Amino acid sequence: MRIARITTDPEISDKNEWKHHVIDNEVREIFQGKPKIGFIEKGHVAGEDVYRALGQTQTRRYLTVIFIYKKDKSAFILSARNMTSKERKRYGKK
Repeated sequence: MRIARITTDPEISDKNEWKHHVIDNEVREIFQGKPKIGFIEKGHVAGEDVYRALGQTQTRRYLTVIFIYKKDKSAFILSARNMTSKERKRYGKK
């Protein structure tokens, strides 16, 4: 999967920072690395499905990023948070 750019809504960015203490730069770092990406569900718009990216920031923080992969190859961020222990094990098997 090739992601050309990352987009988000200011309200979602604020929620990620307030609730999960994840800033936009950390989300970008996940995609700059080699995240483990997995399909979650079909989206409401044909051809735009929901995916999960598991990855590490430059400071070694393990994050899960939920995003919609858009038709223009952009990732629209829905949520970003610390990985659960189950996700961390899955990421470790990468």
